[in-house]
Amino acid sequence: MTVSAEPGGTVPAHRPPADQALRVQAEAMPQGRVLVSCPAPYGKGGLGRHLQEIMQALERRGEPGTCICNSTPEPEGTRRIPGAADLLTPLVRFSPSLRMWTGSVRFDQRAARELSPADHLIAFNGTALAQIRAAREMGMSSVSLMSANSHMRRVIRQHELAHKQYPIERPWSARLLRRNVAEYAQAERIYVASRYTWESFTDEGFADDRLSFFPLTAHPRYAEAGPREQPGTFDVVYVGSLIVHKGVPLLIDAFRRLPHADMRLVLVGGWKTPGMRRFIERARAEDPRITVSPGDPLPHLLRAGVCAHPSYEDGFAYAPAEALACGVPVIVSEDTGMKDLVERGRTGVVLATGDAGALSEALEASYRGELLGG
Repeated sequence: MTVSAEPGGTVPAHRPPADQALRVQAEAMPQGRVLVSCPAPYGKGGLGRHLQEIMQALERRGEPGTCICNSTPEPEGTRRIPGAADLLTPLVRFSPSLRMWTGSVRFDQRAARELSPADHLIAFNGTALAQIRAAREMGMSSVSLMSANSHMRRVIRQHELAHKQYPIERPWSARLLRRNVAEYAQAERIYVASRYTWESFTDEGFADDRLSFFPLTAHPRYAEAGPREQPGTFDVVYVGSLIVHKGVPLLIDAFRRLPHADMRLVLVGGWKTPGMRRFIERARAEDPRITVSPGDPLPHLLRAGVCAHPSYEDGFAYAPAEALACGVPVIVSEDTGMKDLVERGRTGVVLATGDAGALSEALEASYRGELLGG
């Protein structure tokens, strides 16, 4: 198996083992002082875990980096001139896409003010334009993007597909296209976490030598813990935000086609829009087998019969990777980067994106113990 972290290399057809992935991570990092920015709290959620893996990779290289993230409050007494994001504040509560855009712009502006001297900047896509300008002015040797998802044009296409099937909440991705395209053009290097994401960039005309592979791994807390707990029900577990493009309405519809009284659908996460809240609450009222349980996913995964993650687009997707680490079989879509971790027929299955019938059949096969056939 060929694994290369450097520009011009290739993403392996199969994901490297965890210990090898850690080596590849470290080798992917640039030499010298590295400053990393991320619009999420360190270690919290998928993006925060992504940041944590970058910082740990730098530590393994013997050159610990510094980071700017959303867990750091603005310094007391900071004075700012209101920008476009501030002027739109009264509107964002009514528009998830505006909320995403304003959050990205605000973090980027704040991080640009807080940049400290370094040789290299690594920033997450969609939140980096002001930082790139500031880094150039400071004379940094390079600026790179860590792409948390596939190329934004693919993200938009997939989100539109999700919205066409389930017009519950407007997709947010189109509003960030201009920012992302400008960042892609200005970054020397773009880090990707999966073959799926790599190919989304080459499909848009990016040369391989501008891309670097940075594989992601499940947190060590996710691991098999002896004999599995038998809850008395067959639990289908989903972990993540309860939003349309993650395939949550699709999963609910697929699950509700099955009649088994001892099946449960456990949604570990929270909704972000009134439309999704109404959809889920109506489904729960009509089918009491569906529960919503925000909080730590680990106890649910340790009782799960299967983990379903039928996302319409995910650059990686930590949740099913964490399920695999716990010994739980997974059902994922073709548009999920971590599908490279799935040994098809042995640890899970990969389904066509947006196919409720195929998803329902896979859930039925899992319930009957026929999902994995070697």
